[in-house]
Amino acid sequence: MKGLPRGPHVTRYFMYEHLQHVGETISSREGDVLSISHSRKLCEVLNIKPRSFVDANYPDHNFLSLQFPDESFDFVFSDQVLEHVEGDPQQAINESWRVLRPGGIALHTTCFINPIHGAPSDYWRFTPEALRLLGRKFSRIIDCDGWGNFEAWLLIRDGLRFYEIPHAKWHPLHHIATKNDPEWPIVTWIVAQK
Repeated sequence: MKGLPRGPHVTRYFMYEHLQHVGETISSREGDVLSISHSRKLCEVLNIKPRSFVDANYPDHNFLSLQFPDESFDFVFSDQVLEHVEGDPQQAINESWRVLRPGGIALHTTCFINPIHGAPSDYWRFTPEALRLLGRKFSRIIDCDGWGNFEAWLLIRDGLRFYEIPHAKWHPLHHIATKNDPEWPIVTWIVAQK
């Protein structure tokens, strides 16, 4: 296996590949970007070219009350952050809507079936339907879905969660990382337009 090109780990592999395709459907790929708590990677995933980039990292910034004026950004990203919001997740989604300019894009990834994990605390889990409900204020849901399968849990249980997945389609880990069973979503996401 040495020397095989690799991608992200098992819980991000399918999601990032899927979101790259979603990014191709977004007409404007340049603008001012707000990254909530270390979510810079989503710029690369969607192929966004930031005119300006702001990292709003916890604890200096609180997703529930962002200290930015209304309509300040073209993109707002949070990658595996919503489950850590200490308060009403609807308020966090509403804050992302508030700071977006009309036509702006929000992308929030989170989890549904996942072990409890800190950073600093873990409060919430989200189905795709829950994310649609939280995103109802947006004018359009571009994509809302999830990825997971029972076999991925075996990898996670065996300590291989953060092992980078080979891009080789013949590889058993690649098969597990790309197999999707809608009844076992490990990660979920929403891409919405204001």
